[in-house]
Amino acid sequence: MDNEDFYLSKRTRKALLIFVLLLCLISFIPRILIAVFPDEPMKITVQEKQIFKKLKFIERRDYSKKKKQYKSPPSKFDPNTYTVQNWMYLGLTEKQAKSVLKFGKYGFYSNDQLAKVFVIPKEVFLLLKDSTFYPDKKSFFEQTNQIPKNEKAVPKVILVDINKASEEELLSIAGIGPFFANNIIKQREKLGGFILKEQLLEIWKFTPEKLAEIENYIQINPNNIKKININLASVEELKNHPYIRWNIANSIVKMRMQKNGFNSLNDLLESKLITPEIFEKIKPYLTL
Repeated sequence: MDNEDFYLSKRTRKALLIFVLLLCLISFIPRILIAVFPDEPMKITVQEKQIFKKLKFIERRDYSKKKKQYKSPPSKFDPNTYTVQNWMYLGLTEKQAKSVLKFGKYGFYSNDQLAKVFVIPKEVFLLLKDSTFYPDKKSFFEQTNQIPKNEKAVPKVILVDINKASEEELLSIAGIGPFFANNIIKQREKLGGFILKEQLLEIWKFTPEKLAEIENYIQINPNNIKKININLASVEELKNHPYIRWNIANSIVKMRMQKNGFNSLNDLLESKLITPEIFEKIKPYLTL
């Protein structure tokens, strides 16, 4: 390739030189201006500083603080039967829940009355107002045995025998709705009757708090227990009981055949499968 191919005329070289000089000048102008005319620091008054701090705090608070979440009641309920744990489930703090119980010392009888409890947030009230029902005033004091000032004493609530109570009678107990009434009856039929109040805890969702809530309004008559005759029952009949597994039922029938019948319930302890704990649990439901 000849050098003639890269020949630049004098005019072209002059134009390129001017172009390069202009580029250098443009790149250095900002630096020259800063050196000649330095920026003065921005002055902020004390008032403006306080405003900026408040704005920054509000912004941080709005983005960092999560909105309080409240829940709707799982079913229809009487506010008079709600415990601290129930109110906390809806989203109240423990302190708020305890305050609600204090306000309800002499009973709630309407949503208007409940709405006046200032510790219940408006959001919670809107979620629960369509799920509430209330007893009449006389019924409430009969069930709680509370007598307000200037009120005449009323008879104590009649205890309900859960071994023979109908669904309607169970529903008359404060804190027992259709769900628990139905399941109490189902469990009673499976067992043949209740021996202890604590057996209600074997029912799904029946908590110690619920038992504490109703235990003063129920009673148990052990004479209403249906018993299984271990000298006559088949393996199938025995294993249908919630406390007797198939292997224990089979063991009982085999022992009966070997002994030609049981003379005492204590004979069951000869089975390696029946521990003293299991024996005490099933004994009330067995007979000869």
